Amino acid sequence: MRIPYSELLDTLTAVLLRRGFAPARAALCAKLFAETTCDGVYSHGLNRFPRFLRMIENGSIDIHAEPGLASSAGALERWNGRRGPGNLNAHAAMARALTLAASHGIGCVALSNTNHWMRGGSYGWQAADAGCIGICWTNTMPNLPPWGGTRPTLGNNPLVLAVPRAAGHVVLDMAMSQFSYGALDSYRRRGQLLPVDGGFDAAGQLTRDPAAIEQTQRLLPAGFWKGSGLALLLDLIAASLAQGQATHQILPDPELETGLSQIFLALASGGTQPIADQIVASLGDGIRYPGQQVLQTRTENLANGVPVDPALWTQLSSS
Repeated sequence: MRIPYSELLDTLTAVLLRRGFAPARAALCAKLFAETTCDGVYSHGLNRFPRFLRMIENGSIDIHAEPGLASSAGALERWNGRRGPGNLNAHAAMARALTLAASHGIGCVALSNTNHWMRGGSYGWQAADAGCIGICWTNTMPNLPPWGGTRPTLGNNPLVLAVPRAAGHVVLDMAMSQFSYGALDSYRRRGQLLPVDGGFDAAGQLTRDPAAIEQTQRLLPAGFWKGSGLALLLDLIAASLAQGQATHQILPDPELETGLSQIFLALASGGTQPIADQIVASLGDGIRYPGQQVLQTRTENLANGVPVDPALWTQLSSS
C-alpha cells in the first residue's frame, strides 16, 4: 500500500510525541525516518522504526539526551552523544561540522557514545544541501567476519561520501559488507534472492539466499579483503578520534547496540560543480551515478505515495 508522505511524517511524529519526545525533536526525528522511507531506503526507515521504539523502551536510547562538546582543537571537535537518538545526534554533529567548515574551510566532529544513525546517507545529503562535500562513517557492533575468518569481529561500518551538484548531488552510502543486514531483511521480505553473492551459508558456500546469510551471520565483505581492511581502519579511526568505543567493545545484539563512535567531515566545496558535472557526463548514457536512484525514487514516492507494509503501518498507527 502507498500513503502520502505528509501522512507518514505526521504519524511518525505523533508516535514519538506519545513516547515523550519534545515537539521539535519529535518533528526532526520523524522527518529523518520519513525522508529515508520516501527515498526508498525502507530497511533504515519505516521498517526499522519498531526496533527504534524497542530500544527506547529497553533503555538503550535516552530520548532526552543531547550531544555535548567534550573538547575542541580548531576545526576538530569531540562530542559526547550521551546515548541520545542516533539520527538526532548525527544530524547535530554534521550541522556542527558544517559550521566549522564555514570558518575553517573544513570541519570535523568526532562523536562518541551515540546510537545507530539509521540511514547514514541522510547526513551526506545534509552536507551537500548546504553546499559542502560531506564524508562520514560509523562503527557498529561486530557483525562482519574479517576476510579469511568465520566469526563476526568487524563492524560493517557504513561510509558516506557526498559531493554537491545542482543537477543532483552525488551521494555514496555503503556498508563494508556486500549487503547490509537491513538489505538482507528487505530482500527476504520480498521473497527475492540477492543479485550477487552476499555471504556464506551453513555449509560455508557463497550464496544469494538472504535468509541463509542471516542465519549464519557470515556476510561477505565488499571487495573481499579490501572491504575487510577498510572496515577495520574506519573503526580504528572513529574510535581513536572520538575517544569512544571500538567495535569489539559494543554489545553484539541489534537491540542493545549502543555507545557507537562516528566521524562527520564537512569541506568547503569550492569549484567542484563543473568537475562533478564533467565526471557524471563521462559515465555514459544509461549509467547511474551514486544518489541518482534516490532522487528518482523520491520523486516517484512524493507523487504517488510512499510504499509501506500494511501490517507494519497498522501496528505503528495505533502504537
